[in-house]
Amino acid sequence: MESELKDLNSKPAKPVPDDGSGEPAHDDASGKDDRPLLKPDLAPQVSTEELQELEKKCAAYVRRDAYGTMGRGELTVKEKVLLGLALVTLVPIRVVLAMTILVIYYLICRICTLFSVPNRDEEQEDYAHMGGWRRAVIVQCGRSLSRLMLFVLGFYWINETYRIPSDAQPNPTTDCKDESEEEGTERPGAIISNHVSYLDILYHMSSSFPSFVAKRSVAKLPLVGLISKCLGCVYVQRESKSSDFKGVSGVVTERVKEAHQNNSAPPMMLFPEGTTTNGDFLLPFKTGAFLAKAPVLPVILRYPYERFSPAWDSISGVRHVIFLFCQFVNHIEVTRLPVYYPSQQEKDDPKLYATNVRRLMASEGKMTQSDIGLAEKRVYHAALNGLFSQC
Repeated sequence: MESELKDLNSKPAKPVPDDGSGEPAHDDASGKDDRPLLKPDLAPQVSTEELQELEKKCAAYVRRDAYGTMGRGELTVKEKVLLGLALVTLVPIRVVLAMTILVIYYLICRICTLFSVPNRDEEQEDYAHMGGWRRAVIVQCGRSLSRLMLFVLGFYWINETYRIPSDAQPNPTTDCKDESEEEGTERPGAIISNHVSYLDILYHMSSSFPSFVAKRSVAKLPLVGLISKCLGCVYVQRESKSSDFKGVSGVVTERVKEAHQNNSAPPMMLFPEGTTTNGDFLLPFKTGAFLAKAPVLPVILRYPYERFSPAWDSISGVRHVIFLFCQFVNHIEVTRLPVYYPSQQEKDDPKLYATNVRRLMASEGKMTQSDIGLAEKRVYHAALNGLFSQC
């Protein structure tokens, strides 16, 4: 198995900077590997036994729902009937409603940004710093329509829990009581969440309407491009060669500091794992989200399921969307932890800060900590393609 999979890494990708934003690389000169994870021509030839061995190592990316590996497993007769009925009845309705919601929100954003100049800073562009009634309309409509979109997709109820960790200390930052009470009122600089699916973004939009990190190309997409600017997304600028461009990591750090210090600034939403999992594991955290030394708000997402798992782990985007639309009811559980205030030692060591927040989230979310990352995910996906290409 090892000899066959070594070929996948014969040309290792260049190391990428760590910005903690939920992408493997965000710097303009990073040489980020943009190869699609499920590209067939990257697939080695593997046996079922070898794949089982690899699945033990890459357990964080393994699908175990009724649709099987890559969503291409053998379905029961009952499942085929349900799938067929949903394809001709439920899916068309959901597609029409989802597109209607998207167009309506785009029009709202377009009207609210008319005659307005976007904020431009460090080769970024956004409308998130726009104030007054326009910003209020964008945020409130964005939150409401995001929740409506989740409802259309079958997330009729969202179970939210506010949990205080059992081992929480009354003063995690300092031994001075007065300072602790003052810090307890501070606004978190970033929302930190585990990453399970693209649906995570919809939930966080409906909950707090934060800014995300996105590829620069997103800003040019029809409909979605303007919406991303209204969210205040930080764009990946790999093509930029400007000597005064700090890189996305620097922009994210400034945004986190701004959100921490300014109540009117948009909150920053970061997925420090850097990729999605099946929801049962928590990957190592990148440190970019913790460089600002500001407190963070940990949020844990889970998607309980019986037939189809909403996790976007080892399945193509098109297949995932189709199966998601075919499932009448979907579930999401949210656990919100108290704001995490870093100690002085954690402020001085972002890696320690990231590790401690990750350990807390894994414990409270009953998730297993895994040391694998995107490189192992590529190997696993390539092996899956090798298996199915033999069928």
